[in-house]
This record gives sequence, C-alpha cells and structure tokens, in this order.
Amino acid sequence: MTSPLRAALYLRVSTARQAEHDVSIPDQKRQGEAYCRSRGYQLVETYVEPGASATNDRRPEFQRMIEAGTAKPPPFDLVIVHSFSRFFRDHFELEFYVRKLAKNGIKLLSITQEMGDDPMHIMMRQIMSLFDEYQSKENAKHVLRAMKENARQGFWNGALPPIGYRIVEAEQRGTKVKKKLEIDPLHAETIRLIYRLTLEGDGVSGPLGVKKVVSYLNSRHIFTRDGGRWGIAQVYRILTAPTYVGRHTFNKRGKTRKLNAEAEMITVEVPPIIDQAAFDTVQAHLRSRNPRVTPARVVSGPTLLTGICFCAGCDGAMTLRTGKGGRYRYYTCSTKARQGETGCKGRSIPMGKLDNLVAFHIEERLLQPERLEEVLATVLDRRQERTERHREHVAELNKRAAETDLRLKRLYDAIESGVADLTDPALKERIAGLKAIRDQARADADRVQAVTESSGRQTITPQMVRQFATTARARIRIDGGGYRRDHLRALAQRVEVADKEVRIMGSKSQLLRTLAAGPGVGPVTSGVRSSVPKWRMGWDSNPR
Repeated sequence: MTSPLRAALYLRVSTARQAEHDVSIPDQKRQGEAYCRSRGYQLVETYVEPGASATNDRRPEFQRMIEAGTAKPPPFDLVIVHSFSRFFRDHFELEFYVRKLAKNGIKLLSITQEMGDDPMHIMMRQIMSLFDEYQSKENAKHVLRAMKENARQGFWNGALPPIGYRIVEAEQRGTKVKKKLEIDPLHAETIRLIYRLTLEGDGVSGPLGVKKVVSYLNSRHIFTRDGGRWGIAQVYRILTAPTYVGRHTFNKRGKTRKLNAEAEMITVEVPPIIDQAAFDTVQAHLRSRNPRVTPARVVSGPTLLTGICFCAGCDGAMTLRTGKGGRYRYYTCSTKARQGETGCKGRSIPMGKLDNLVAFHIEERLLQPERLEEVLATVLDRRQERTERHREHVAELNKRAAETDLRLKRLYDAIESGVADLTDPALKERIAGLKAIRDQARADADRVQAVTESSGRQTITPQMVRQFATTARARIRIDGGGYRRDHLRALAQRVEVADKEVRIMGSKSQLLRTLAAGPGVGPVTSGVRSSVPKWRMGWDSNPR
C-alpha cells in the first residue's frame, strides 16, 4: 500500500487589517483542510502569512516554506493554496518559484483553479498570473490615488506620525473616520529642544552638531517616543524635515525608496512646531558643517575669511589665489577658477583689502554700544517671549503629570476595593502606560524649567554691552596689523562679495552668546567641523 502524498498549506491575506479581523485566513484554512481530506492528502504543515503583499518574496513564512521545499529530502510533496494569487501576484516570480519547487519534486496546487501538467494548462496558469499581476497593479494605483486625494484635503493616511505629533479624529464621512495630526505637547518640547541645541547650544558651548545633540539627549535620559535612545540618523531627519514648520510631504518616495517626481508629492498642512526662520537657520548651519560643502581643513586655514566668504553672483566660495610666486594674495571666485566665465563671470579682490574692509566695518559699525543694544534688543525680546512660553508649558506638563497620578490612584483604589484584578494583563499594561506618561511629563517639566532658569540668568546690562564693545575692538586686532580669526568669526558668519558692495552677515543669537560669555572669555565658536560623510537617503547609514 502506497503512503498518501504529504501536503503543506500556504495561507495569506494582503493587509494587516484583514488579518486582525480574521476575514480570510480561517476560510482558506477550512477549505484547504477539506481539499486534503477529499483527495486523501496528509496535511503535514501550515504556513500562515498575515498581512503580507504577494508582489514580492519578502515574506517570512513564504521563505520558510521555500527553504523546507528545497531541502533534501523535502518534508512535503505538495504546496496547496486557495488561488495562485495567494502564492504570487507577479508573473515572473510565480513561474520562478513553481520551477524551483518542481526541481525538488514538489507541485503547486490551487483549490479554486484546477490545473494539469500539460502545456495547455501551464499556459493557462501563466495567463492567469499575468491577470493577477495586472489587477494588483491597478488596485495599487487606485489606492494611491485615493490616498493622495485624502492628503490633498489635509487628512492623515494612517502611517505612524512623526515624533512630536499625534493622530486625532477630525470628521466622520459615512463609515469612514478622517484623521489629522495635532501637536503632542509631551514630545513637541523635545523637538524644540533639538532645534534649540543646534541653534544656540546648551548654554555652555556654542551651537551643537548632530552628534553632540544626540549625546546631550541620551546623557540626560531624554528618551525617544518609544522610550529608546536617540541615534544620529533620527536627529538629522528631525532637523531636516519640513513637517516641523507645517509642511508634511506625502508620497515622497516609492517602494524602491527613490524620490518620486515633485508632481507626485502632496504637501499636507500640519500644525507647525518650529518657526520658519529657525528652520532655515538650521539648514544653513547643517550645510556649513557638511564637509562636501566646506572641507574641515577650511576651518583651521591661515586666511581670515576662508570658509565664510562667498561670491554674490554664484554663491561659490571665495578661495585664496596667489600671483607672482606668492607675493600677491587674492580672494577669487572658485566657480570661475574651476569652470571659467561660463560658470560665473567671477571677481577677485586683494586679500588685505577685503580683510581690512570687513574688520573695519565690524569695528566701526557693529562694535558700538548703541548699535549693539539696538541689534540685541529683538533677540532679548524673543527670549523673554520664549521664557513665558516655557513657563506655560511647564504648567501644562505638571498638570498632565498630576492628572495621570490621579488616574493611577483611582486604579489603585479599584484594586484595593476588589473591583479590579491586578493579575489582569490589560490592567497591568494600563498601569505601566500611565506611569510612563507621568514620568516622561515630570522629566520634561524639569528639563524645561532648568532651561528657563538658565536663560533667565543671562541678563545683559548696558555696562556689559559697553565693556564688551571696548574689549572686542581691542582684541580683534593683533600686533603687526593682522586680525584674530576666531574673534572676527564670532561676530560675522558670512561675507558676500558683489561688484560694488560687500555684505557682512551674522547671527544675533551668536553675538548674544559671545557677549554673555564675558569680556575675559574667548569668543564662543561652533567647534571643529567633523569630516562625516554626507547622509545617505535611506533609513540609516547603510546602503540598501
């Protein structure tokens, strides 16, 4: 008597929602088991794939089944599916895996699509797989079109929201609930802190780079939304995401992670956490620290304006050029030097002339007590407004912590009175969640309070302004007629050279930090730029 053929069932549904609601898997399993009984097959294994697309083979259970089916000897003789579309919705891939299994003596059978082994039935299976592939692509196209329209109307399409936001129900349309993003006060302050550290530093040093921001957050136990530690890629994405100024981009990348055409992207308006001016300043700060834009050696170069001097025509760097064996030194447009006049008509200016012009303007126009007070007035006003907002936020966080404590007390009272059972897993999870919310709110309140108190201690008086102006004017020069590079760069961060004018730009916040450091302290600098390769566009620094 021959032993019955051994069969393996492969069950799959396309979406996690179908899997959660148990729509298709039990029915496929019931029909598969009945199919095996009616034909006398011995069911030896069942592979269940809940919520996985059949357009590719990145499916754990599918790969486990293929690995078993290609082993020597195989543990089964047949793979049974409800329909060929459950196995694959790609014509080429379906045929590839059918032949791979067949080489090991294993056949693929469909419950609803009976096929033989003759050439006609093989051709019919291939035609059906082509229709399945076409239908899959059409469905994907219609779903994407609906999601894009949903995004155009300002609604959220259901993905995990960026940190600092949470999903809320906006309106009901028939049976569908439309959702939007709102600011999550618990984590939005962390986003503001990241931007503040990048722009202003921690009160001890100047603006922090991405690595330093990560170290600051982790060393002070400021956790991510999931309670984990921060990474460089996470912080960099936060600092470069337009979402935080109110413009979230939907459909930015396709399945291959490549950028879509701009016409395919949809901008969704969301509540801003960061103002546009701060975001633009951070982008300029990141570009200036990118070694592909400004090599690290430029920071420690011998010339006064190297790395901060640019051509107003093409925005190319003005680099040092020499003539007559080094007797003459010029700042020259690097674009013209590389590409000729087709790149930029270019300009050159003697190094000594431009150095003197910039230093003289800073001495005579900026380093005057009246001018410094006028420049710093707006910064101090903004700091005062920010301090008030911080105080309001601390009160909000403390209120949230107190409300959470009250909920915990009610749960504990219910447990003591016997109304609730502490052994209930759902109750334990609820208590743990409330504790996490309370502890995070308290930690955030303490941190914001500390920042508020620190900024409040940096009081700038007219006497400090006068003393700073006098000391800075004296220290910017050195014996022999030259200038101190670090002192000048604490006051000016960008110089643009045009045909008839030179524009000198600087950060008011940087100036305020330099002043607050005191006359006996050297200028606050942004540190040494690190030669870190440019960020990859994937999810992390590894190629995919």
